Amino acid sequence: MPTWDANLYLQFTNERTQPAIDLVTRIQLEPKSIVDLGCGPGNSTEILARRWANTDLTGLDSSSAMLAQARKAHPDWHWLEADMATFQSETKFDLVFSNAAIQWVKNHADLLPKLKNLVAAGGALAIQIPAHQRSYLHQAMLEIAKNPQWVDELSKASTALSLETPQFYYDALLPANKIELWQTAYQHVMPNAEAILEWIRGTGLRPFLEALPDDDARIQFEALLLEQVRVDYPMQKDGRVLFEFNRLFMIAYL
Repeated sequence: MPTWDANLYLQFTNERTQPAIDLVTRIQLEPKSIVDLGCGPGNSTEILARRWANTDLTGLDSSSAMLAQARKAHPDWHWLEADMATFQSETKFDLVFSNAAIQWVKNHADLLPKLKNLVAAGGALAIQIPAHQRSYLHQAMLEIAKNPQWVDELSKASTALSLETPQFYYDALLPANKIELWQTAYQHVMPNAEAILEWIRGTGLRPFLEALPDDDARIQFEALLLEQVRVDYPMQKDGRVLFEFNRLFMIAYL
């Protein structure tokens, strides 16, 4: 899993936070306890706190850098440094929530039952996961990673993200009293192609950059990627660029 730069991640706070807002809005529950798995710098946790002001709320993340940002913004909230893939709790939560985090965990067939086991009876598991592996942007990164000069270094980076089909997640969430699944394609209005590169530099591009041997290789990789982004995401009449980003949502009431 890559290391994280909270400030870089938060450069597109509104765009990254909107899916969490959309997921929270759909949850039909009045939880007394919530855990936000992969809470990052706490932007999704803030949304949960606004929706359910009087709940017992825990933000969990494996990145100390992200949690430092979260603690700085909300020092009175409960923050826990742990790996969601191995996290266990004797106390169950009414709502187990995860926004744009489980894609960094391998083997969702094992992960989903573990997350369900954290949910108290009558509670819910709510997840949003980026579903952009077929996007022009992600495919461009994969193609550039095949360059012979660094193909060996980038083999693991090319498979760093995990995503299964909606049908897979439906079955993995069974048994449940009710399961909701939906996908949304967000059309982010970006000032230029460079902004798209800056966006992905804070998330999906990080495994590639960290695996490259030196700064020269990283500069070359980004230059090739930017060249392709300019082709795949052409300018609109006003000079801006539409950046389509797909996300998959799921809620299981248990």
